[in-house]
Amino acid sequence: MGGRAEVVAAARRWIGTPYRHQASVRGAGTDCLGLVRGVWRDVLGGEPETVPAYSMDWSEPQGEERMWAAACRHLREKPLGAVESGDVILFRMRAGSVAKHVGIVSDTGPGQAFIHAYSGHGVVESPLSAPWARRIVARFEYPIENATEIPAEVL
Repeated sequence: MGGRAEVVAAARRWIGTPYRHQASVRGAGTDCLGLVRGVWRDVLGGEPETVPAYSMDWSEPQGEERMWAAACRHLREKPLGAVESGDVILFRMRAGSVAKHVGIVSDTGPGQAFIHAYSGHGVVESPLSAPWARRIVARFEYPIENATEIPAEVL
């Protein structure tokens, strides 16, 4: 296994981890950013930068796209459009607010899905339904050289 399949498999191992703001420990607690960081560690090794402490409303008072900027520094940005398994997708939860929710696409078949850490739910695999899809503002991939499509038997 490698590339996209490895990203999705790593993300699925986090399912059931409780939601904990600022955490990134599989099985113990994570938030959405912590999930993306944890999958990075599982697939690529050490994290590329130290994440500073952040509040629940981080970036909102300043109107700064901090998560988007960090994603641009460390992930490969892709054009918006059809998602691919293993993509990291960034969401704007409300019009006019900063983009600060992130997930990993797990299935691109008829029942598109993504894995994310969601307050009150923990790490879950959710349908990438129209209400979620219309909130996507950016799409990225982990910088894995052999990013290949996931064989059907892995899904």
